[in-house]
Amino acid sequence: MFKFDRRLIFNFDLGLSIAILLVAAMGLTNLYSATYTPGGGIPALFMKQLYYYLFGFLMILVVVSFDYRVLISFNYPFYGAVVLLLVFALLFGDSIANTQRWIDLGVIRLQPSEPAKLAMVITMASYFSRKDTGQGFGFKELLIPMGLTVVPFLLILKQPDLGTALMMLVIFGSMALFVKIRWRTLVTLGVVGFSLIPIAWHYVLKPYQKNRVLTLFDPSIDPQGTGYHIAQSKIAVGSGLMFGKGFLRGTQAHLDFLPENHTDFAFSVWAEEWGFFGCLFFLACYCLMLLSALRIAAGARDKFGMLLAYGIVALLFWQAFINLAMIMGLLPVVGMPLPLFSYGGSSLLTNLIALGILINIGMRRFQSGN
Repeated sequence: MFKFDRRLIFNFDLGLSIAILLVAAMGLTNLYSATYTPGGGIPALFMKQLYYYLFGFLMILVVVSFDYRVLISFNYPFYGAVVLLLVFALLFGDSIANTQRWIDLGVIRLQPSEPAKLAMVITMASYFSRKDTGQGFGFKELLIPMGLTVVPFLLILKQPDLGTALMMLVIFGSMALFVKIRWRTLVTLGVVGFSLIPIAWHYVLKPYQKNRVLTLFDPSIDPQGTGYHIAQSKIAVGSGLMFGKGFLRGTQAHLDFLPENHTDFAFSVWAEEWGFFGCLFFLACYCLMLLSALRIAAGARDKFGMLLAYGIVALLFWQAFINLAMIMGLLPVVGMPLPLFSYGGSSLLTNLIALGILINIGMRRFQSGN
């Protein structure tokens, strides 16, 4: 007879759940404002994102219903499926704005590079938890995870999507450093990495991607393109002052000065309408979410759970950091969404499933690990 362990309910992380709900509410509020037109009724993108959220919360309930350790057995099939989806997107996917990133599934246009991030976290957590050397990883032990990283990196770079491709490297780097790399290996990887920068600049990056890097230092190089994006974003953020212009009153977004105001530059809309204190409240909620996730990682019952939780924290943190630095003109514009805040079904569902895995790890921390 099936017996439900009530300790699972008692170990449900309330702080993390509240933080997720608060960030979700702010994201939906901001999306409504960013896409609102007077007399146009409820924006269609707002309703789509709301449905994605409802489905995502349902997926969290599904994810927490099974033991997260089953992911060790399914990590390579999941990784392989994602790689096949990336290949399919390149060959047969929808082409939008000269990029080949999406697969039209009818109810949703899937962007395989988003679940690829989560697949990387699960795969790295599985590998590093099973191959622990006790003395740090050397170059030989890192060959397999580096190979597993390069495959999706190259496929996503081909789309082209430089920001998401670099996230593959960031995930690998964050998790490899966490499990400890031998100093000699770390120095070797650092030297190789820096030596590849000029090669990537001359032979890999496309002209518009180089432009994005150059306009970071001098927006006047491309005043009607990337430089315009950065300039308008800074104006939106700065014009919010201490308390903001108020809900639905942001001029940069509603007068169409701010491009991509519901995706990459969604937080610029929030900063303009809610000001410094509104941004501070949002960042406090986001930090609560990440700190709760780190607490789950520290209290995980086994090494796989700890690495998996840490990898998810790294995934959420670096995406948020890159997006916020981008809208303030501190990093090049690379098309990085702000998790749980920017519009996008694939990104939102991937991040909610990742948070569901985090909740799962926290709920089962009292159980013995094998």
